[in-house]
Amino acid sequence: MADHGAPEYATADGNDYAEHEGTYAFFTKLTLVGTLSLVSLMVALAIGGVNGHWGLFTIGTLAVLVTTAIGLASQTGRPGLMGVVLLVLLLLLIVTS
Repeated sequence: MADHGAPEYATADGNDYAEHEGTYAFFTKLTLVGTLSLVSLMVALAIGGVNGHWGLFTIGTLAVLVTTAIGLASQTGRPGLMGVVLLVLLLLLIVTS
């Protein structure tokens, strides 16, 4: 048998923990904004399909696009939550009237 030496391990220079945290923060923001956008779009589709309010659906869809852009541009990504709340309130207003 051949004689084997001690194993050698490669190590990275420097610490890139800040880059890991930045990537994680971006991932969580993208997940939050994407989820809120999809929920808002589903609520807008429900508004359009409840009584045929397709004009409100169009306005809701445009609002979803605006809040998604604002959410992606913000640090936390939370402005999209306002769009969800407003669309749900609008849906409840339509259903109860």
